[in-house]
Order: sequence, then structure tokens, then C-alpha cells
Amino acid sequence: MHHLGATRSSLKPDHLLQTPDTFVRTPLPGASGVEFVVHASPRMGAAFTQLTAEFSDGGVLGPAPAQRFLFVLQGELIVEVSGQRHRLAEDGFAYLPQGTAHTVRAEGAARVALIEKAYVPDAGGEQPEMVIGSERDKPDVPLMGDSALRVRALMPDGPAYDFAVNTMTYDPGAALSMVEIHVMEHGLLMLEGGGIYRLGDSWYPVEAGDFIWMAPYCPQWFGALGKRPAKYLIYKDWRRHPLGA
Repeated sequence: MHHLGATRSSLKPDHLLQTPDTFVRTPLPGASGVEFVVHASPRMGAAFTQLTAEFSDGGVLGPAPAQRFLFVLQGELIVEVSGQRHRLAEDGFAYLPQGTAHTVRAEGAARVALIEKAYVPDAGGEQPEMVIGSERDKPDVPLMGDSALRVRALMPDGPAYDFAVNTMTYDPGAALSMVEIHVMEHGLLMLEGGGIYRLGDSWYPVEAGDFIWMAPYCPQWFGALGKRPAKYLIYKDWRRHPLGA
């Protein structure tokens, strides 16, 4: 059905709201049986790439051009590294450091959030390690003491790692306690529920399936609406000096 050009999607210099009605799928080199929705990339000014990878049965990702983070939205993946096979079910995730030889294959249809970023080395020489886990096994930590707003950290927090990925869950009516303005940029995928997102000087209704990119210093705030919790997966660059030194 046509809606005469109407959409909630919006692109501004410091942010993007991309809703599923505007997703366009594309193949990418090296992948077989996988279609991609490219949400954020250097072409829009982002310093990372975030995609949704949609696998058919037996679909395989191509080699990673950078460090790679995967979060299973639906279905199952097999991640093989150095002869060891790791099965990732829904809410499972993997972090693969830059240069790690690996294969990623779907068993049945699967949908995966995929984040790739060129690695910025730690000044002290610490090296990141592969991480395999499940979001469900991570502790649910109240944000700034607010039990209605909880964070699960999926990446290790240490100097070797130059980005973080978390899930954040808001009970109905919960909200960030402040409008945030900071040097980190974000990629955000709404997983459940919905609410209102302030981005820059704009206010947007958002719901499960929406993607948001926030540039550095973009004013940002979220409040959950409805009768069920709101939850999103969020990326940020982390632990590196702004001068790049």
C-alpha cells in the first residue's frame, strides 16, 4: 500500500531515524545467501558500519574487513574459529577481533545485527580477545540507581576494547534522567516496545524494528511509552582519545 510519501524516517546532519518501511536490501561481496540492510556507514559520516544481515538457510557471511560484532535477532548461527564451533541462538552474540579468521553460517533462516569497525589500537598495547555469550546471561544493572532502567553490557570493559555494545531496558514510563550530549556516536536498534526519542531538536515516536544513528554531540533523550517494556541494542565508540592519539 502506498502512503503518498509518508514515513517516520528522518535524516538530519546529526542523526538518522530509519524505519522498516524504508529499508532497502542489498547483497555484499563475499557473502552467500545473505541480504543486508545497511543502516549506518562512513558514507553518512559514521565511523563504523551497522547492518541487519538476513540469512537464508545455509547463508554465509564474507570475511570481516574490520573487527566484527554479531547479535542474533532471530534464528541460529554457527560461528567457527580455529576449528571450534560456537552455536548462537536468539540473543546470543559474538565479538571477533580484527584479523580473526572465522566463518559465520546460518542453520535455517536467521536475522542478525552486525556491527563492524576498524580497530583503534590501545596506547598501552593491550589486545582484545574473542567474546562469545548470551545477552540473557549478563547481569541486569540499574542505570544510575534507577531500577526501572537497566543495562546489560555485552562487551568487556577494558583498554583493549574501543567500543561498547549494551542492551537497555525501560519499564513503561521510565526515561533517561538527562538529555545527553557527548563525544561518542551511537548506533541503536529498537528490539521491543517503543517510546519517544529526542534527537537534536526533533522528537520522534519509535518502536521495535527502528534504527537510529546519533552523531557525536547530538542531543539525545528517550522515554518509554506503552504497557510493555522498551528495549534497544546500542553501540558506542569508547576508551580512545578524541585526538586519535
